Amino acid sequence: MNPQGERWTEDRVLAPAPDDPSRMAGGRLAAPGRWSGAGARGAGAVWGECEDGGPPYRTVVDLDGPGGPASHCSCPSGEFPCEHTLGLLLLWSAGGESVPEGPPPGWAGQWLDRGRRQAEPGAPPAPPASTDAARRRAERRARRMTSGARELEQRLGDLLRGGLAADGSEYGQWDETAARMVDAQAPGLAARVRELGAARVSGGDWASRLLAECALLHTLNQGFLHLDRLPEPLAATVRTRVGTAVDSTALLASATPVRDHWLVLAQSDGDDGHLITRRIWLRGRDTGRTALLLSYGAAGRAPELSLPAGLSLDADLAYHPAARPLRAALGTRYAASEPSPAPPPGGGVRQALEAYGEALRDDPWLDGWPVLLDAVVPIPDPEAGWQLADADGDSALPVDPRHRDRSALWRLTALSGGRPVTVFGECGHQGFTPLSTWAPELVQL
Repeated sequence: MNPQGERWTEDRVLAPAPDDPSRMAGGRLAAPGRWSGAGARGAGAVWGECEDGGPPYRTVVDLDGPGGPASHCSCPSGEFPCEHTLGLLLLWSAGGESVPEGPPPGWAGQWLDRGRRQAEPGAPPAPPASTDAARRRAERRARRMTSGARELEQRLGDLLRGGLAADGSEYGQWDETAARMVDAQAPGLAARVRELGAARVSGGDWASRLLAECALLHTLNQGFLHLDRLPEPLAATVRTRVGTAVDSTALLASATPVRDHWLVLAQSDGDDGHLITRRIWLRGRDTGRTALLLSYGAAGRAPELSLPAGLSLDADLAYHPAARPLRAALGTRYAASEPSPAPPPGGGVRQALEAYGEALRDDPWLDGWPVLLDAVVPIPDPEAGWQLADADGDSALPVDPRHRDRSALWRLTALSGGRPVTVFGECGHQGFTPLSTWAPELVQL
C-alpha cells in the first residue's frame, strides 16, 4: 500500500528496476515531451502514453493496489517494471503540471477497475496470471540472454581465429555487437563489449589489452552458460555481472540484516546525462565490513539519499548476494546520523594490493576494490603519473590515469604538504582512485 498517499521519491521509483540500463532508460523517458494524456488519480494511480520511436505505449500504474503496487504497459519489453513504467513514475514523482490530476481514460480505468474488482470480498479468485506472466517474462529473458551469450562467444571465436592483428573492425562494429547484447537484455555483456571496442582503437599495446578483455568476457560468458555448475555465491556474481539485479525491497524483506555503526567514507556522483548515480561507501565500526550504497536521480535531479562523508549511522544493511558481497541496501536506521571523530584503521600499499587480489580471486571481473590507505604521501608527477607512496616503506601505488580530476589530486597534495595522510579510494588494475582523505579532518576529493 502507498503509505498516507505519499508521492514516491525517485529512489523508491528506481529501486525495483532490473538493472542500471533500465534506470538510465527510465531517466531518458522522464521528460514531458515523451508523454501524452498523462494523468494521476491522487497518489493512487498514474497513466500515460509514451512516444518511444513507434506507436505510443500505453502505461498505467496502480500505486495503491490491494496486493501492492502493480503496473501494465503495452510495450513488448520482458522487463518488469519496464523503462516506460519507470519513466512515467519519475515524471510523476517530480511534481509539476506534466502529470495533472483527473479521471483516467477508458483504457487505463478498465485495467485499474479490473484489479480492484478481483480484490473485492466475494469476488471470484483472480487467476494466477500475474505469477504466470512473471514466470514467462523471466523465462523469456533467460532465453534471450543465453542466446546473446552464445552469439557473443561465436563473435569472440571468430576474432581469435582470425588473429587480433588481422582484425580490421572499427569501433562501430563492436558498438553494433553491444547493441545486440542490449537486445538480448544482457547489459553487463554490452558494457564489456564496448570495452573491447575501446581497447581496439586506444593505441599503444592495444593487442594485449584486447586479449585480456576477450579472456575476461569469455570466462563471464562460460560462467553464465553453465550457471548450474557454479557454487551459488559465484553464480550470483555472474548473474549480476551479466546484467540481472536483485530488487532492494525484496532483499530487505528476505536477507539477514547486518547492524553496525557505519562510517560514511565517501560519496560521489556520476552523471550520464539521463541519470545521476550516487555511490556511498560505508565501513562498519564493529564488523569492519565495507558496503556500497547506490542511489539514483533522474532528469538532472540529485538522488534523495545523501550521506556526506564523515558521518556515522546506526543502521541495518542487507548485502546483495555475491561471491564477495559489497553492494548493499539501507534498511532500518536506529538513530540520527552523527559526526565520526576519526577514520577507521587502514593499511599500507601492500595490504591494499593483497585486499584487491583476494577480491579479484572471487570476482575476476572487478574494476576496483575499496581500500583505506594509512600514512601515504602523494607524489605529483603530471608527466609520468601521480603516485601514493608509503611514508615508512618503499612501496607506492600509481593513481589510475583515468582519474581526470587533476584539481582533486592537487588538493590532496596541498592537504598533505609532504606529510603522511589517510586516503580512502578504489584500487584497481590500472591504479588507485582517491575519493576522500583525513588530513587531519575528512575532505571529500
